[in-house]
Amino acid sequence: MDGVGVTADGFGLRGPRGWAFRGVGLDAEPGSLIAVEGPSGSGRTSLLLALTGRMKATEGTAAVGGARLPKQLAAVRRVSALAHVAGVTDLDPALTVGEHLRERALLERRFGGPVRELLRPRAERAAEVGLRIDTALAAAGLDRESLPKGSRTAVRDLERLEALRLSVALALIGRPGLLGVDDIDLKLTDAEREEVWALLGSLAEAGTTVLAVCGEAPEGTVTVSTGPEAAPLDREDAVEAPAQENDIGASGEPAAESTDVPAAESARTTAKSTESDEPTGSTGSTEPTGSEQEEEKTDAIAETGRA
Repeated sequence: MDGVGVTADGFGLRGPRGWAFRGVGLDAEPGSLIAVEGPSGSGRTSLLLALTGRMKATEGTAAVGGARLPKQLAAVRRVSALAHVAGVTDLDPALTVGEHLRERALLERRFGGPVRELLRPRAERAAEVGLRIDTALAAAGLDRESLPKGSRTAVRDLERLEALRLSVALALIGRPGLLGVDDIDLKLTDAEREEVWALLGSLAEAGTTVLAVCGEAPEGTVTVSTGPEAAPLDREDAVEAPAQENDIGASGEPAAESTDVPAAESARTTAKSTESDEPTGSTGSTEPTGSEQEEEKTDAIAETGRA
């Protein structure tokens, strides 16, 4: 599949603790390398998931190819894929590289292609699976023969960069128009980061639009910044924001609405609980203090209408 264009105008997502990101503007041509730049915790992953149709934005609009967000989430998911997203695309450490690749190819053939493909002769389908796997591995720069046990190498035995390349290869099996890669800085050396950027640049040059989350974007990328500098938060927004479907599960679909209380409210509740749990002395007396007596008098006056 050819790459898709990505645009956004005033794009934002508000969650139970305030704005995950807000006021995002973007205009990227098909085959662009887009960097979502910002510190950890600044809403980078949320923006990645929203632009790939895995989270529903609450403000503004965006477009991925011909699909509009936030309304056409399913259409965006059909043309996008994710790699290296914790909690979404986690690799099973007990499975081998070959098992991961075959499983993804079979799932893609079963659910990602037209039904008539299932009617093709088995030999043709097997050849198609092998071709897809080999093409994805070559694009991701992962050579199975260089691994300790080849395709039988368990994921737990892979180096960090090899695991990232495998995750990218799995995403590419579906031939997406938009590839989202999360946190490419995670525990990688400077030299390894340069390799990753070179990999993503080669994918973009080949036609796939790439959206990558990082701490600092290199030159030559279409950069979108997140964090307080990009979208200042109002204190009222952080305390009074309503619950929003902004969590995802392993399937990549939005999870149930969060029931977390805002941080400020949680702090107030903790403070009240601490005060009520303090010992009152050996006699168990709960005589109010002078300030408490004054507050009770004020409340009594208010109730009688003399305030």
